[in-house]
Amino acid sequence: MVMTNLFDPLSLGIVLGGTLAAVLLRCGWRDSSSALAAVVHLFARPFDSDRVRAELAVQIQEIDRDGLLRAQPHHFGDGEFDELSDTLIRRRSVQSLYDEHERYRWRRAVTAGTAGRVLAEAADLAPVLGLAGTLLSLSGLSTIAEGDYGRAIGMAVMTTLYGLVAANFLFAPLSAAVERRAQSEEKARQALLDWLAGAIERSCNPPEAPAAKRAAA
Repeated sequence: MVMTNLFDPLSLGIVLGGTLAAVLLRCGWRDSSSALAAVVHLFARPFDSDRVRAELAVQIQEIDRDGLLRAQPHHFGDGEFDELSDTLIRRRSVQSLYDEHERYRWRRAVTAGTAGRVLAEAADLAPVLGLAGTLLSLSGLSTIAEGDYGRAIGMAVMTTLYGLVAANFLFAPLSAAVERRAQSEEKARQALLDWLAGAIERSCNPPEAPAAKRAAA
């Protein structure tokens, strides 16, 4: 088999173009844009837990040195943890960190869920558009010249193939990848938040020295 025979621009355009148009009509501009942004985000640098932990350690050191009342918010470019730093200094409450984190977590979950749903819709629609291209090609057999039968049948086969490939090797894997990326980042952020909250509590409530305990006794 010649591999170049597997490439048919017209069939590919029918399947991919038709799938994207159908997804846009079914899901709307906003959800489709969220899905596109999530796919682009897959190729960006993943959430760097170690870097964020190192930056948060600076905030904890400042609280140890100056106290929670005099410490200043420490910003380093991560939207959620910059906001958490502001919230901590403003409200002086560890519980407020969890409340603010929950707001960000919910927003990320909605975004990831929307992107996954749109990509799953595309995976469902791609084989349908492949079948539509097949029917479109076969419907013209009665009107084309005898010498073009092979090309028409080839196009019918390729649109079906492209629909199956797009569904199972493009859109469905992208949907799963978006979900895995979101779950991995959420787990890392939750672990950092728990570490930060514990460090702040220890900083604000240091253990009593043995001499102080004996004096109190």
